[in-house]
Amino acid sequence: MSIEKRKYSLDFKEKAIALSYARGSVVEICRELDIPTSVLSRWRKEPNLYGKHSFPGKGNPKFTDE
Repeated sequence: MSIEKRKYSLDFKEKAIALSYARGSVVEICRELDIPTSVLSRWRKEPNLYGKHSFPGKGNPKFTDE
């Protein structure tokens, strides 16, 4: 039995990030959206590291704004 990897759309990620900042609680949002806290925490860090290139899609490399 294998575990199926969940895929999240760019829109879902952006809304989850915005909601977590608006409410201030990653754990609460993760429970509501049924996603791991580690995933949302990583999503929140990526825009600071990669800017507009944060979520390029499966198999595409992330580039910095430099």
